[in-house]
Amino acid sequence: MEGFSYVDIFATKGIEYIIVMVFLAGFIYFSRYLSHRVPAPAEASVRPRSFVDYFRVPDGYLFHQGHTWLKTEGDPIASVGMDDFAQKLLGKVDVIRLPGVGAKVAQGEKGWSFVVQEKEIHMLSPVDGEVVAVNQEAIRNPDLLGQDPFEGGWLLKVRPARFTSNKRNLLSGQMARQWMSSVLERLRAEIAKAIPQEGPSMGTAYQDGGTPVQGIARALAGDRWEEMAKGYLLTDGSE
Repeated sequence: MEGFSYVDIFATKGIEYIIVMVFLAGFIYFSRYLSHRVPAPAEASVRPRSFVDYFRVPDGYLFHQGHTWLKTEGDPIASVGMDDFAQKLLGKVDVIRLPGVGAKVAQGEKGWSFVVQEKEIHMLSPVDGEVVAVNQEAIRNPDLLGQDPFEGGWLLKVRPARFTSNKRNLLSGQMARQWMSSVLERLRAEIAKAIPQEGPSMGTAYQDGGTPVQGIARALAGDRWEEMAKGYLLTDGSE
């Protein structure tokens, strides 16, 4: 992210951050291991197309570059929510704040917000339209976002107002995966700044099937995590 500077989180957060930084170092190591390794034909044929490294980018969804998604549920209703990258970036959400039924949302403008460690984080609506339903279960149990942001963790159902026009600004399929690959490269650069050196031993957890730490922004940027998160979610200039 532009203007990002490393914060000495080791001095302020203690052993818990040493642990997550080890995991993040493993993220770099294993990602580089994968990028330089040529898969066997059989392996290449079964690798899921719906993943970009550790982040799900499933087919059948339209993605906004603010890391929100839209899926049509039959004319004229669409479900919307946050993507897998966003939920891993933010980590555990404490409170979900959604607009009420009947509210209007606009593509590229604030659609809803989360409270994460007493910080309010906005996310952009991927579509123009009227809210016809909200996910009360997710409001009661925000952990649903981490368990499955694309199904049980949906946030709103919207009656789109200008879907044909809105769709031109959304990504799907291979284009969405290419976009996520570019986001991943940006994240790797952030990690490289925070952890300039890593050793093979730090990649062991990932080679054994581990997953990236939840709350990537907090692990990388320390007290400046909110700024980093807003940069990825395109809401750094929205307030």
